[in-house]
Amino acid sequence: MATSSALNTLIDLAHKESDEAAKRLAAALRADEEAGQKLDLLMQYRNDYAARCEADMASGISTTQLHNFRVFMQKLDTAIAGQQKVVDDARQRVAQARTAWQACEQKKMSFVTLAERANKEQIRRELYRDQKQNDEHAARRALPKRTPS
Repeated sequence: MATSSALNTLIDLAHKESDEAAKRLAAALRADEEAGQKLDLLMQYRNDYAARCEADMASGISTTQLHNFRVFMQKLDTAIAGQQKVVDDARQRVAQARTAWQACEQKKMSFVTLAERANKEQIRRELYRDQKQNDEHAARRALPKRTPS
């Protein structure tokens, strides 16, 4: 079985690795949140622009203005589609980072479990050794003392 200091070293390394994975997960979550907010802003802008254009069309607009509206809406739709791709990619990175963090945590917990087992085994051996010494001492005291002849 591995020594206690070796297991402690492995636990420390796994803990650092887990912390780094948690930082990467946090960064991925922030990027996902920012991408989602940008998408929401684009969609809100598109909705506002469409509502404004509908109001303008109700009061009458030129064909040039209508054409410009449609071209700009296409550009907004393209930007929204691009941002949706960014959001999807960010969510995929979050899932990957979460999986990596969970793997690191599992590895760390495995080492902790091994260390706990090793510690329990060491305590059991010490108790056995102490009991054996006590039994031997009691047995020696129970033997009749020999007197020199």
